[in-house]
Amino acid sequence: MSLPQPQTDLSGPHAGSRPGLSRAWLIVSLLWPVALLNYLDRQMLATMKTSMVTDIAGLTSEAQWGFVLGSFKWVYAGLSPIGGYIADRFSRKRIIVVSLFAWSVVTWLTGHVQNYEQLVWTRALMGISEAFYIPAALALIADFHPGPTRSRAVGVHQTGIYVGVILGGYAGYVADAPAFGWRWAFSLAGLVGVVYALPLFFLLRDPPRSPDAVPQSLSPVRAVGALLTNRNYLLLVIYFTLPAIAGWVIRDWMPVILKNQFHLSQGRAGVIAVLYVQLATIVGAVLGGWLADRWMRRQMRGRIYVSALGMLLFLPALFGLGNPGTVALAATFLVLFGIGWGFFDGNNMPILCQITRPELRATGYGIMNLVSISCGGLGDWGFGALQDHGVPLTLIFGGFTGVALLSVIVVLLIRPEREGQPTA
Repeated sequence: MSLPQPQTDLSGPHAGSRPGLSRAWLIVSLLWPVALLNYLDRQMLATMKTSMVTDIAGLTSEAQWGFVLGSFKWVYAGLSPIGGYIADRFSRKRIIVVSLFAWSVVTWLTGHVQNYEQLVWTRALMGISEAFYIPAALALIADFHPGPTRSRAVGVHQTGIYVGVILGGYAGYVADAPAFGWRWAFSLAGLVGVVYALPLFFLLRDPPRSPDAVPQSLSPVRAVGALLTNRNYLLLVIYFTLPAIAGWVIRDWMPVILKNQFHLSQGRAGVIAVLYVQLATIVGAVLGGWLADRWMRRQMRGRIYVSALGMLLFLPALFGLGNPGTVALAATFLVLFGIGWGFFDGNNMPILCQITRPELRATGYGIMNLVSISCGGLGDWGFGALQDHGVPLTLIFGGFTGVALLSVIVVLLIRPEREGQPTA
C-alpha cells in the first residue's frame, strides 16, 4: 500500500498559518474527551474494587485482582504495535472513532458481568478495543502540530487522560451509593462513549497530503526493523518502560494501599489516591510542554532535559510513598510524583518525533506500549502477589526509586536530531 508521508513538522502547506494552527488545536480539543473516556473506563475498576469483589462470584484473592488488571494490559500491550502500524498506513481518524465505539460497548458490558471469568474476558476485550487509540491519536496530533507547539499539544491531550483518572477516582462514591452502584457507573460511561463517537466521526480530520511528500510503503517487518536498529529508539523504549511500572502500581493499587494503611472508606481513599496526583500531573503536563517547547528553541535536547527533570522528581516521591506516615504526607508525595509524571508523559511522543520518520510514529509508539504495558501488567500482578506474601511497602517502593534513578541515566543517553531531520 502506498503511504502518504506527512512532513515532520508541518501538517500541510499552510501549517504555520493561523487557519492551520486553528485546525491543529481543534483536533486536540476533539480528542480530549476521548482521552478522558479512555482512562475513566480504566480507573473506575481500581476505585470500585471493594464493591466489585463483594458482588462478583469467584473473585477471592489479591492475586486474582492483579490478574484482572493485568489481563487488560497484556492484551492492550500485545495489540498496540498492530494498532500503531495500521494507524501509520490507514486513516487515523477512522481508527480512533472505531476504537472509541468498541471500547465503549465493552465498558457497558463490564457493568453486566456476573463472575470472575466474565470480568477477565471483558477486561481483555477492553484491551483489544483501546489498543488502537493512543498510538493513532498522538501520531495525529504530531501530524498537525509543528515542532514549536508539539509538546504543548501532546501535553494538553494528556490532561484529558488525567481528568478521566480524576473522575474515575470518585467512582468509589458512586459504587457506595445505594441508588447507583458500580454497574450503573460502567453502563453510563459506556453509553456516553457510544454517543460521542457519532459527532467525532464527522468533525475529526486526517492531515492533508503534503504536495511534496514522497509516498512510502513499509511492510511490518521493514517498519519494525527500521525501529529496532535505531539506537535512540531502543533507549526511548527502555526509558518509556521503567517508570511506567511504578506508575501503573500507583494508579491501580494506591486506593487500596491508602484504604488499608490509614483505615479510610473506599470513596475517600479513591479520591485521595487519584485527585492530588492527577491535578499535579495536569500542571506538570502543561508546564512541561511549555518548558520543553521553549527549551527546544535553544537546545535540540530540550525535551529530553525536561523529561529527565520530571524523572528526578520521582526519586523523593517514590521513596516517600513507601512509608508516608500520614495521609497529608502521602498526598504531598503523590503531588510530587504527579508533576514529574506530567513532565515525562507529555514529552515521549515529541522525543519520538525527533528520532523517527513520520510514517513510523504510531508504530513506534505502539511498540513502546507493548513493552511498557506488558511490564506494567506484570507489575500489577507482582504487586498483588507480594502483598499476599507480606512484603513491606518500603521495600517495594525502594525498588521503584532505584528504577527511576536508572531511567534518568537512560534518557540522557538519547541523542536526538533536530526536528525535521529524524535519523530512522
